[in-house]
Amino acid sequence: MTARTYSERLGPITDRQLQAALDRHGLGRLVDAEPIPHGHFGQNLFLRSTGGEYVLRGNPSFPGQFAAERFHVELLAGATRVPVPTPYRIDPDPGVFGWSHVIMPRMPGLQPSDPDVRDRLGTVERHGIARALGANLAAMHAVTAERPGRFAAGTGTAGPLEAPGESTWSAGPRRPWTGPYDRWVAERVMRRLETARGHDRRATTSADLTWVRGLLADGAEAMAEPFRPCLVVEDYKEGNVVVTGDGADWTVSGVFDLVECYFGDPEADLARTACAYLDEDPSLARAFLGAYLAARPPRPGFRRRATTYLLQDRALLWEFFQRHHLRWWPETWTFRDWAGRYLSLLEPVLPGTGG
Repeated sequence: MTARTYSERLGPITDRQLQAALDRHGLGRLVDAEPIPHGHFGQNLFLRSTGGEYVLRGNPSFPGQFAAERFHVELLAGATRVPVPTPYRIDPDPGVFGWSHVIMPRMPGLQPSDPDVRDRLGTVERHGIARALGANLAAMHAVTAERPGRFAAGTGTAGPLEAPGESTWSAGPRRPWTGPYDRWVAERVMRRLETARGHDRRATTSADLTWVRGLLADGAEAMAEPFRPCLVVEDYKEGNVVVTGDGADWTVSGVFDLVECYFGDPEADLARTACAYLDEDPSLARAFLGAYLAARPPRPGFRRRATTYLLQDRALLWEFFQRHHLRWWPETWTFRDWAGRYLSLLEPVLPGTGG
């Protein structure tokens, strides 16, 4: 039987293999399958069977990836009305494909990050989608915990946060962080930038690190403001949702790729989507933040914490970009140039909440 390569990561797959995966879950006869041109590092493909429409996710990035995502999916399904792909069916047996896999429902709607979709949307639609993402994120933050932490595959539940600098998803046990959350954030930022400096000392300079330390110090008092830990998605963005609607009225109809979640300060989740909108049109960032804050009014010190959390988000991405030699900004830019641009764009769109 002829095999088809849906993505480089998944490699050649035959219809017989796809049918075997469907059979394991009792999901009907295969009708067709198609690649997904965007998504989680080529791990996914669409399946259609006589039983419905599904997404197959395979070849996990690390041990426990699927267990972690299912944990977060089930938390959201049990405590909120946020649309998530449930049931999240894991088959740990590599016998079908050579790797474990998941089959989950395909969520209905448009993916707003798809260039073909975005090109069809006007200003009113784009702002409606930005507001929908803000309102949906606020709903996701209804999932709370007693203390900051992250899913631990060994126990199947949330354990303590990992020490800054450790791999988030190492195969072995993580060294737990026992200090305060605000210090974890600050050290996490600095560790990621120090690692990035190891990749390229010209792109992340000692002056960059000094600048970041100063901004973190400026925000230290605001970061110490108490909060109730909630489910922080960390990679919340248009690429990980689908939406339905028309005109200015849109709703998030599906959220996925929830493996990076942890329990922490909900405000940490605002930076990634806000920065993406700042790149496109700052008024979209204002719409996103406005919808979120209308549902979850900010604590004192919000503006100063926004700087710290933007630095955290940018440091996480910057280290990834440096490690993989990715760059689409001027060659002379360092981290301060790149992250400082977002800080400058963010300032005018933040609500006047003080602090």
